[in-house]
Amino acid sequence: MNISVELTLTPLQDDYEPAIINFIKALRASGLTILENPLSTQVYGEYDTVMAVLQKEMKIALEAVERGLLYIKIVKSNRSDYEPHF
Repeated sequence: MNISVELTLTPLQDDYEPAIINFIKALRASGLTILENPLSTQVYGEYDTVMAVLQKEMKIALEAVERGLLYIKIVKSNRSDYEPHF
């Protein structure tokens, strides 16, 4: 089963950039399909593979901040090729 995941890491502290940068770099190095924009990062792939990477990398990212929020949305399908039809 393929999934699409949207992630937004929001550290609740002043020095927040290193945690976000390290999280995104780790996702890039995972070999999964990754799309980034200023508001979130999307990860696409097979459910078990994506969730194994996210389980590890989300824990590392949350341990790197004193306080933070991690928003996650999961869609059942690979939407990496989505293009608006209008």
